[in-house]
Amino acid sequence: MSALQIKKGSSSHSAYNLRPQFSDAEERHTLAVIVDNEPGVLARVVGLFSGRGYNIDSLTVAEVDHTGHMSRITIVTTGTPQIIEQIKAQLGRIVVVHAVHDLTVEGPSVERELALLRVSGEGEKRVEALRLADIFRANVVDSTLDSFIFEITGTPNKVDAFADLMRPLGLSEVARTGVAALRRGT
Repeated sequence: MSALQIKKGSSSHSAYNLRPQFSDAEERHTLAVIVDNEPGVLARVVGLFSGRGYNIDSLTVAEVDHTGHMSRITIVTTGTPQIIEQIKAQLGRIVVVHAVHDLTVEGPSVERELALLRVSGEGEKRVEALRLADIFRANVVDSTLDSFIFEITGTPNKVDAFADLMRPLGLSEVARTGVAALRRGT
């Protein structure tokens, strides 16, 4: 066997090819972080992201266990698989963090977001806004002679699509809660 054949033949069986290959493509991940409900915890978690230049696409936090004084922080972030693994590891090292769950990889999950959208318009634009709201199952929660405030609940993509359709009809203001998410099943 020549040196070229040995090199060519052994490359597919090399120990260097056995380690998992990480992609450089960015992925969107939803993380659920269970923390002590005490002053400064959110600042520490957010500081971890800002200090390392990681972006937070969505952030929600609320107390989920009143007797145990525990809160759940739901963070949607984007990064390469290596960055996501770093984020999870660094979150897990914060003393007040009890658990870090990556809902994106742990199995099917349900994500929902609530948004309020003010749409100003007259005539046909008002009629079209109401028609689209019906299709998207958005509710009118306030109405004046020149505007509506719609409430919509759904996936972030659904909220984005509704807002995109409302822009030409007079969308003037949007308030979003951020993603709330739970893993499906037990």
